[in-house]
Amino acid sequence: MDENDLFKTALNRAMALCAGREYCSDDIRSKLGSWGIRSDDAGKIMEILVKEKFLDDRRYAEAFVKDKYRQNKWGRLKIASMLRMKNIPGDIINLALQAIDEDEYRQTVREIVMSHRKSVKAKNNYDLKGKLMRFGLSKGFESNLLYDLMNEID
Repeated sequence: MDENDLFKTALNRAMALCAGREYCSDDIRSKLGSWGIRSDDAGKIMEILVKEKFLDDRRYAEAFVKDKYRQNKWGRLKIASMLRMKNIPGDIINLALQAIDEDEYRQTVREIVMSHRKSVKAKNNYDLKGKLMRFGLSKGFESNLLYDLMNEID
């Protein structure tokens, strides 16, 4: 297979992938590399995908935030961290996170922590609060929200 055929094949494969679901630029760039595409050709393919709107990091970030918040019940910190790992720019991350309704978010934090509270075994109130804090932090919720919630627990 010559260079031109390899380029066209990789472009078509990348378009098919992006048409199926959202990908970020970093994911597609690594896939192109794993297919043996040279970096200059990969750059051209990336430009075409962005120009033809197959690839859009803002759209990807919005979908990622919505999915991880609604289905996985992740907090903003964990979502932002995962997006940074995929080399999504900070301004795009902040924009995508603004889609989360603040009141709904606080209610979600409360529901998740209180639901987990039922299964936590603790010797005393101090241990209980510590375990619930660690759980909330591991889900990516902000410490100030968790502190407020812990103060409500008797």
